[in-house]
Amino acid sequence: MKHTLSVLLQNKPGVLSRVTGLFSGRGFNIESLCVAETLDPTVSCMTVVSKGDVGVIEQITKQLHKLIDVIKVTDLSDVPFVEREMVLLRVKAEASTRAEVLRVIDIFRGKVVDVSARSYAIEVTGSASKIEAVIDILRPIGIKEIVRTGVITMARASKNK
Repeated sequence: MKHTLSVLLQNKPGVLSRVTGLFSGRGFNIESLCVAETLDPTVSCMTVVSKGDVGVIEQITKQLHKLIDVIKVTDLSDVPFVEREMVLLRVKAEASTRAEVLRVIDIFRGKVVDVSARSYAIEVTGSASKIEAVIDILRPIGIKEIVRTGVITMARASKNK
């Protein structure tokens, strides 16, 4: 089962390496990893997506808590959360397919961020399933390159807040 962990940690050199080393040292795969500074420049938020049963994720969480620079670990799989990812795609855009590519981009609320004589660079943001859907639709047209950010998440606010 896929689990999404949100990890608050000190924004110091070497912290990312220690966290990823914890995963690799125990044979856990990271499917997606995204890290950025929070409102407090001394703290970063890391979103990690990994697969495993409840016991494996519990073990990962316990090991993360042992790292001195880790402030808080939350398994968002147990709570409602918002998930977003961004993808940049370079797609063939020959004269015969340009209109079709633009229609697909419009349907997925994407945008063209670069144009060349034979291709468009496209940006699409949304859930992982939306990203997969746009890739599946554009694949027959001809995708030349794909770059993905990885998943970022935020727990939904309770109805009382």
